[in-house]
Amino acid sequence: MLPHQRDFLELAVSHAVLTFGEFTLKSGRKSPYFFNLGRISGGAAMRRLGQAYAAALTASGIEFDLLFGPAYKGIPLATAVAVALAEQGRDVPFAYNRKEAKDHGEGGTLVGADPRGKRVVIIDDVLTAGTALRQAVTLLREAGAEPVAALIALDRQEQGPLAGQSAVEAMAADTGVGVQSLVNVRDVLDYLGTGAEHAATAAAIRAYQAAYGVQ
Repeated sequence: MLPHQRDFLELAVSHAVLTFGEFTLKSGRKSPYFFNLGRISGGAAMRRLGQAYAAALTASGIEFDLLFGPAYKGIPLATAVAVALAEQGRDVPFAYNRKEAKDHGEGGTLVGADPRGKRVVIIDDVLTAGTALRQAVTLLREAGAEPVAALIALDRQEQGPLAGQSAVEAMAADTGVGVQSLVNVRDVLDYLGTGAEHAATAAAIRAYQAAYGVQ
C-alpha cells in the first residue's frame, strides 16, 4: 500500500467516513461497511484529503490540464486537489458545474476555468450508478474539452447492473473514460490486517465481495 493510500484510510476511519457494521445500501444489499466522504467537513481534514487525491493523481501518470468537480460533492474536492497540487508547485485550473443553468450574470452551467481544448480529470467521491460522472463527461465534451480520466476515493469493486461488470468498468465502457481510485476494497482489507481485532469485519467484507464483488 502506498503512503497516500494509508494516510487516506487513516483519515477515513478517524473521521467516520469509512465505518463498519451492517448497512442497507440503495441497491438493497446489506453491506458490512459504509463510505460517506461528506463527513470530511473541517479545513485540516480537507487539506489531508486533497493531498491524498493529488498524490494519487501524480502517481497515476495521467496527463491533464484542468480539474473538474461535478456538483455538489465534487466541487470542494476539485478545489482541495487544486490547492494541494499548488503546494507541490503545480498551479492547475479547475472548474465545476451548477445543477441548474444560471440565466443572468455570466450565465450557463459551467463555472471557473474555461475547459475548451483542455485535458480534464473529473474529481468525485464514489461511483455508484455513475450518473454524475456520465453527465460530467457529456457536459465537458459539449464544452470542447477532452475528459481523460475520473478520480474517485473508493472503488467498491462491486457488480453493477450487468453481471460480472463493476460500476467503474461500466463507466469506462459507456464513456471511454477510465476511472482511477485512491483505494479499493482490497486496500481496505490490507489496512484492516490479519489481527484478531478486525477479523470479524474482514471476514464479513470478504463474504460480501464473494457474493457481489468483481475481480
